[in-house]
Amino acid sequence: MDYEPRVGRIPIRDLAPVQPGDIWPAKAYAGEVVPFSATVFKEGHDILGAELALVSPAGIRTTHPMTDLGFGSDRWEARALVDTVGDWRWSIRAWVDEWATWLHNAELKVPAGVDVELMLLIGRTLLKRAAAADPDNADIADAVKAIATKRQTPSARLAAAAAVTALIARSPLAALTSESEQHVLHVERTRAGVGAWYEFFPRSEGAKKLKDGSWQSGSFRTAAKRLPAVAAMGFDVLYLPPIHPIGVSFRKGPNNTLTVGEHDPGSPWAIGSAEGGHDAIHPDLGTEADFRYFVGATKRAGLELAIDLALQASPDHPWVTEHPEWFTTLPDGSIAYAENPPKKYQDIYPLNFDNDFWGLSREVLRIVRHWIGLGVHIFRVDNPHTKPLRFWEWLIAEVNAEFPDVVFLAEAFTAPAMMYALGQVGFQQSYTYFTWRNTKQELEEFLREISKENVAFFRPNLFVNTPDILSEYLQFGGVPAYKVRAAIAATASPSWGVYAGYELYENVARAGSEENIDNEKYEYKPRSFAKAEAEGHSLVPYLTRLNEIRRDHPSLRQLRNLELHWSDDPAILVYSKYLASEFTDGGGDAIIVVANVDSHAVRETTVHLDPRQFGISPGETFEVTDLITGQIFTWSTDNYVRLDAFVEPVHILSVNLTKGTD
Repeated sequence: MDYEPRVGRIPIRDLAPVQPGDIWPAKAYAGEVVPFSATVFKEGHDILGAELALVSPAGIRTTHPMTDLGFGSDRWEARALVDTVGDWRWSIRAWVDEWATWLHNAELKVPAGVDVELMLLIGRTLLKRAAAADPDNADIADAVKAIATKRQTPSARLAAAAAVTALIARSPLAALTSESEQHVLHVERTRAGVGAWYEFFPRSEGAKKLKDGSWQSGSFRTAAKRLPAVAAMGFDVLYLPPIHPIGVSFRKGPNNTLTVGEHDPGSPWAIGSAEGGHDAIHPDLGTEADFRYFVGATKRAGLELAIDLALQASPDHPWVTEHPEWFTTLPDGSIAYAENPPKKYQDIYPLNFDNDFWGLSREVLRIVRHWIGLGVHIFRVDNPHTKPLRFWEWLIAEVNAEFPDVVFLAEAFTAPAMMYALGQVGFQQSYTYFTWRNTKQELEEFLREISKENVAFFRPNLFVNTPDILSEYLQFGGVPAYKVRAAIAATASPSWGVYAGYELYENVARAGSEENIDNEKYEYKPRSFAKAEAEGHSLVPYLTRLNEIRRDHPSLRQLRNLELHWSDDPAILVYSKYLASEFTDGGGDAIIVVANVDSHAVRETTVHLDPRQFGISPGETFEVTDLITGQIFTWSTDNYVRLDAFVEPVHILSVNLTKGTD
């Protein structure tokens, strides 16, 4: 029996975007410009051609010519806009370009006097084929006559043939055509990949301390008053930590202490009490009707609402007595509480899926459907890496089959294998290591990783801070650090996030921790935003400007287009984002970001750009406008930069693509 080769006549290898192992489809979002690529090669010296065949969810087939990326890589690429939610099918077709191959050989042989008439005869034969395929094209018909006219010199005959190359390229003369296997690209709604998130605790919004030392909690009604201000800063998504009843047993006091006062509200992540569990609302926040009001107010403000899906329970959760099999019972008969050594969470019991996988899984699905029914379509998932991967694969598939617009964000501060696997099996977004990547070298490696290496399945949401994370960079970097982190997060990733208090430069940590002192997880924290703005001690104008820039520049709503550049200074980070005019409503859009990541110094350096990355030829000069200060500069390949961390530590430069000069 003859062995059937697996490779085509022209090998087409290493297709992208494809997930590792090709078990699940690669992912994109509506409005994303996706680079499709493959390694295409053949024995010998023939010149090849390649194209992308793309089939939309509606069955509309389009083809896109691919470009050889050069440098001997045999890598070919085509960029295409995917604008419809659903499964797109794609493959790559390659062929020997007979005309280009002949022309290349003829332009070498004819001037050298080698096989002159034979080469021109081959060219005439090819021209006849092209003319037959396009009988109404007079220019090709004339070229057939011209190459056969021996009254002209061989060079003139060759030139006449070469003149119609562009016409022939419209329908290439192809031989040995080969096609790759077909792949699927799963395209989700735009919010799955693009958004500016803002987090606040509803119980703090409108909270008041009473004369007897007790607190009057904020509610959905009082928190709704904060929504216009969040929207005015340009945020798209409002995220609420858990809104469920909080347990009393082992309740944590201020700063994560075990000493709790009668008025301490406890951590919202210690879910469950006599008032109910994951499908209940904390009585202090209001009723289900109040929650519906809040959902409506969020929409009226132009925001989407995200809530926390934290799969854990306080010792007082109804599950503890109704379903003890959903927890881990220790040899002494006690239930294991949550730990992240050296941290202990005595107020939280982790779930155990191994005793009743399907019973617990179906209960979680019921809970998610419950909140979807109340108008929630985005879930920020707490600690997903502490639950089985197969559970998330099943849950997200079940939910998205019924509600394809639902988005899950993984709070996956964990080892890379698990963090990336959560994205592979379905999570639309994920927290990242961004908060711990602060030097130029660290950031370059990180940005390359999120925009190139894992982009087929992993979508980063660059939160600058969280209730759990106040990095050393923010603790000791002052106002410049807060600007630098926000500017990089807002421009490097289409999705970024801020936890309330960032705009007030809350940078005092609890001793020995990476958390804010007087942490909002354990107490009410009303803030005087208006007072801070009036006193000029607020980052609100800067955050607002960053979100305005994101809205105005479509290149910033892409991830795969991030390209790193170079500076001579070890603290000056440089990258660009570019979107060609064919993918924008007007002209092309290009942004260059130059960030001084040393928040304690003035830095001067030379920035070295590859302007081809944003559509400009090397050596050309071009205008750039700083979108923060309004300054205009004339730049080229090499440019002097001075960034004073205490004035403006980051250039966000818009490239004028219409005024380049030689």
